[in-house]
This record gives sequence, C-alpha cells and structure tokens, in this order.
Amino acid sequence: MAERRVNVGWAEGLHARPASIFVRAATAAGVPVTIAKADGKPVNAASMLAVLGLGAQGGEEIVLASDAEGADIALDRLAKLVSEGLEELPETV
Repeated sequence: MAERRVNVGWAEGLHARPASIFVRAATAAGVPVTIAKADGKPVNAASMLAVLGLGAQGGEEIVLASDAEGADIALDRLAKLVSEGLEELPETV
C-alpha cells in the first residue's frame, strides 16, 4: 500500500472550498484513494461528505493511501496539492 503523510497547507483546513478542490483532484486521480487523520479511520477521498467529516484543520497531519497500480504518482500529486494549499491540482510534481 502506497502512503503519503502530509500536513494540511490550507489555513482553514479541509473545509468548503479546499475540500471541494481536493475531492475533484482525488476523483481525477484515476485510482481509489483514502484519506485519514493521522490517528483516524480512512475514508474515501472522492467523497465530499467523507472529507468534510474528517474535520481536518490547517497544519494537521493527514494520511493519503492507495493500493492501486499507479498510486505513487497520484499520491504525490495529491500530497503536493494538500501540503501547499494549492487552488488546483499541479500538472507536474
């Protein structure tokens, strides 16, 4: 299982707009991805309700994971998006 641990770069955490940006990116990744707080249960990263339900705050560590083929590239891109608090998925890592 591929995994990335990153701190949330959006000051407001994964709420409203940042969560929407993240969910769209996770859906576009093309592989199933889970997201969890460092000590929590993983949820589907492509589900807006699940991501909002995490209540991840700015600076808090989250874990992105996937066991699919091609997961490393997808996780690298999502980790960059989250850690840097970007407004859109980066084209390259």
